[in-house]
Amino acid sequence: MSTENEGTAVPAAPSAPPVPVAAPGPASDPTGTNATGTHPADPGPEPVPHAPAQPAHTPTTQGGAQGPAPEAQPGYMPVAQPHAAPQGSGAGWPPPPPSHPYGGGGHGGPAWGAPVPPGPRRKRSGGLVAAVLAAALVAGGVGGGIGYWAAERNDSSVDSTTVSASGTTKDFKRDAGTVAAVAAKALPSVVTIEAQGGDGEGGTGTGFVYDEQGHIVTNNHVVASAADGGDLSVTFSNGKKYDAEVVGRAEGYDVAVLKLKSAPAGLAPLPLGDSEKVTVGDSTIAIGAPFGLSNTVTTGIISAKNRPVASGDGQNSKASYMSALQTDASINPGNSGGPLLDASGAVIGINSAIQSAGTGGFGQSQAGSIGLGFAIPVNQAKTVAKQLIKTGKPVYPVIGATVSMDPKSDGGAVIADRGTGGTEAVPSDSPAGRAGLKAGDVITKLDDRVIDSGPTLISEIWTHTPGDKVTLTYEREGKTATAEVTLGQREGDDS
Repeated sequence: MSTENEGTAVPAAPSAPPVPVAAPGPASDPTGTNATGTHPADPGPEPVPHAPAQPAHTPTTQGGAQGPAPEAQPGYMPVAQPHAAPQGSGAGWPPPPPSHPYGGGGHGGPAWGAPVPPGPRRKRSGGLVAAVLAAALVAGGVGGGIGYWAAERNDSSVDSTTVSASGTTKDFKRDAGTVAAVAAKALPSVVTIEAQGGDGEGGTGTGFVYDEQGHIVTNNHVVASAADGGDLSVTFSNGKKYDAEVVGRAEGYDVAVLKLKSAPAGLAPLPLGDSEKVTVGDSTIAIGAPFGLSNTVTTGIISAKNRPVASGDGQNSKASYMSALQTDASINPGNSGGPLLDASGAVIGINSAIQSAGTGGFGQSQAGSIGLGFAIPVNQAKTVAKQLIKTGKPVYPVIGATVSMDPKSDGGAVIADRGTGGTEAVPSDSPAGRAGLKAGDVITKLDDRVIDSGPTLISEIWTHTPGDKVTLTYEREGKTATAEVTLGQREGDDS
């Protein structure tokens, strides 16, 4: 699956208007690359019980005005571009609004939002009741106790009960494990990153505190524009801003590590979970700065695991590969590099890409979110981050064979005839060469993972580390065989 790192917004369709309870009134690259990886009728007023004689009083009753329904507002989300655009999107979206808002005003009735005419007048005993109730309402604005006292001093024909909340909003406690509790704890450790390159290119992304020393983990594509001589700043949820510098970047993994130049004391690193133990259906919480809206929290679930994704920002020829966690939590441009949390608040992934449904309307160049977001599994990201902090350079596990990036009609990763620059596709001293693999072989599985293309093979290889032993299943001249391969390594993005 091929995706883009970011995407566009579509206005939501207007919701249906409320129905009145009673009617008013009387009635990819083709060349090879090294494998590194619906109310009943109103019965009318109820009879009033006989009460002691009171001075005549004929209060007028009037229905309340129905306010207009809120207008749907457009909102844009980033998405990654797949091979085929999902349905439900396109230049014709959103649909035009109805000629009468919410269908009102076209059938002789009042338009929604117009004042409701007053109802018929009727005599009612108990003029003092209305006066005292009015006083109670006014008093209620000053204090609930006074309002309750006034109601209690009314005549016996009116019953009044006041129920008080056990506490104010300020005192309300959110139980551990709720989204509110998780967000409150995590937000102080999530930062908004502003990157500005020397050529004026830049943008906004997200990151999170990795350790007490001030290291911040994010996506490479968030900071790439400012990596060489640009400006980087990090802003925390409390508004405090710090300058930062790049410690290391891994373009293939799309992971980068920054360090605060003057790290404050008391940094609280986010706890890291275990992405291998994540399962489909688990709750997810994403935190980021979509379109620059810092400290935004969205929720969803894990909708798939081990999703092979090749992503790019559309600005260079190199792609990033991941065997991703797929989530329907809302992810937009600016969410990149932010944490994907589980229900306990542990990081299980780094939000990195979204799938696109095509170009949206309103002159925007990015498509709206369709609920398909992808995150780099934290187990992989943690390994990469450690390496970048240690040496500043990424290390990639490899099999030492060049595979085609073109998908094969019947599946599999095809080992190319030749390598880059006319070199051998499978050097004899490479891990694949020593295992007996040859040009033209079609790799169909890596351990128990089905391989359907070159990018998928790379994504799966990169979930491992150099020195790991893997079993490759391949086809050669119509026959199936297996080979055990000890993964080698490649250091840096330029080699």
